[in-house]
Amino acid sequence: MVRKNQLPQFPKDYLNEKAEEYDSSKWMERNQKRSTLLSIQYLFDEKLVNQNERSLRYEKKFLILDLGCGTGFSSEILVENGFRVIGVDILPDMILRARDKKEELVKPKFFELILADINYLPIRSNEIDHIISISAYNFIAYGRENYGEKIKQLTKTAKYIDTILKKNGRIVIEFYPKDDKELNIFKNSFINNGFDGFMVKNNPKQKAGQTFLLLKKRI
Repeated sequence: MVRKNQLPQFPKDYLNEKAEEYDSSKWMERNQKRSTLLSIQYLFDEKLVNQNERSLRYEKKFLILDLGCGTGFSSEILVENGFRVIGVDILPDMILRARDKKEELVKPKFFELILADINYLPIRSNEIDHIISISAYNFIAYGRENYGEKIKQLTKTAKYIDTILKKNGRIVIEFYPKDDKELNIFKNSFINNGFDGFMVKNNPKQKAGQTFLLLKKRI
């Protein structure tokens, strides 16, 4: 367990009754699930994988780490699409609501939940097949306004993720960067630490629009 003084900062808009509001929002549910379905498609993008890997999508129960799973909207979609899922979030109020969704799933055994900081997970090296993060990864650097501190934190996380991913492991991160500078900070934290990849914007003309980072562990 992480010591109290190690816990990262996070916005308080996701605690207590705010978490309940988040979970009951139909718009949020639709957006999260739609983004997760898109992320699944990107996970098997031809620029990231070869044809043989794409054909394994439904033949092998890949273990997906849902990083920043929140109340479980994204994990729910992943399980419904045949993946085994570990949902991770640092907020107890979010995990509690994700647990309720787990009980309603047809295959609840495919879904595990961990309350933890991404940099301190009880997960062995080379254990995770792939990672998906929906509207959550940007909170890793939340509260760190100093450029150097932000780079240091993102670099640390990228290196840690590299250790828990299997060979050929892939990552799809969906988020809304403030601008191109922030987007490049996140992308370069991976490119400089063992990953190859590129970005996809739903609307290329929007600097802060929905963006997907598609990454693959470098061999």
